[in-house]
Amino acid sequence: MTRATYRFREYTLRPDRTPEADTVLFAIECKGCGQSSDGAENPEDGTEWAAEHLKANPGHLTYREHITRPYRFEAGAWQ
Repeated sequence: MTRATYRFREYTLRPDRTPEADTVLFAIECKGCGQSSDGAENPEDGTEWAAEHLKANPGHLTYREHITRPYRFEAGAWQ
């Protein structure tokens, strides 16, 4: 009979802040029509887009923010 030994390892999911990580991007989407700003590194770019979009579309009053943030698992101790 063959016996197997298993080892388990804990991992923690955290925001990826390594130099090679993707950039955090911010975008604003109009809930009225589905249009959205381009993803930008500066969160203010999306709010400026929303203000311009509202000027062009006075009835579009609701928006949602999309944040794209890279994450990575960090290995912990073996159990």
